[in-house]
Amino acid sequence: MTIHDVRLTSLAHGGGCGCKLAPSVLQQLLAEQPAAGPFAQLLVGTETGDDAAVWQIDDNTCIIATTDFFMPMVDDPVDFGRIAATNAISDVYAMGGRPIMALAILGMPIDKMPPEMIRKILAGGAAVCAEAGIPVAGGHSIDSPEPIYGLAVIGTCRPEQVRRNADARPGDDLILTKALGVGIYSSAIKKGVLSDTAYAEMIASTTLLNRIGTELARDPAVHAVTDVTGFGLLGHALEMARGSGVTLTTSLQAVPVLADAPRLAEAGCVTGASHRNWASYGTSVVLPDGLPDWRRHVLTDPQTSGGLLIACAPERTDELLRIVTAAGYPAASRIGHAEAGPAGIRVVA
Repeated sequence: MTIHDVRLTSLAHGGGCGCKLAPSVLQQLLAEQPAAGPFAQLLVGTETGDDAAVWQIDDNTCIIATTDFFMPMVDDPVDFGRIAATNAISDVYAMGGRPIMALAILGMPIDKMPPEMIRKILAGGAAVCAEAGIPVAGGHSIDSPEPIYGLAVIGTCRPEQVRRNADARPGDDLILTKALGVGIYSSAIKKGVLSDTAYAEMIASTTLLNRIGTELARDPAVHAVTDVTGFGLLGHALEMARGSGVTLTTSLQAVPVLADAPRLAEAGCVTGASHRNWASYGTSVVLPDGLPDWRRHVLTDPQTSGGLLIACAPERTDELLRIVTAAGYPAASRIGHAEAGPAGIRVVA
């Protein structure tokens, strides 16, 4: 068996953040779990479904801890490793922190994959960690029926720079830093209809570190941040709306989308996770009358290593967009705003 004999995506029943449990299922599973407890140092725990846990050590330092892993959404092992590592590190950036080290999480069907392929996955992840300026300081591996790879990541930040998903304010603008459509492209890969140009576009997006989050957290005008991953834009926006107690309005025309995503979604390249996402939270979302299903699927599309969703003071929006774009996020756009009202999402044409 050689590396050319194995198609990674054929070894897994799902891929990328589309593997995540549906929001409704996750809520059921966690419903009877004990609260994290009255620990004064635990600034962020499980209460808001945030991106990572945050523990305050002293007046100047917080530790951020997170883990993320999934099955392959692409067939190139190096690209799989790069995407998975970028996605895992993103949680630290989304909290406003700076990563300091990572631990590898590896589960591989060793009877179905040559060692060279597994080494390439690890090399891809290590390359992204090197780009982020952190070591892969250890990890754990098992023999598993399907290939799984990801990282546990540790980061730091100052207490005043912690950015939760639950602090959006009425009047805030919403900024999204990356285009949607990664899950749609992943579906097209499985069907063998994604062009080389579109694949390159997807890899450029999914391996782009969200390091801008560290810089944005220094700005007091940035009130809330989360990264958009497996629950889709609507799902992660709804977490922000519920945690903050606001209504979020999103403009359909303003949402950035990967170039071929509309055509592919209309042709049926959507994931099972997109359907599960809508079934989980659709009752909390108001869509424009007559919206075609394929357009809704773009909004519920599970993103792997997606962008940051930012709630900020409106007087700073233009300058923040300039900063984000200049830092290497060309798709960054103002996509809506927050207002007082019941927790939910309204999409306007």
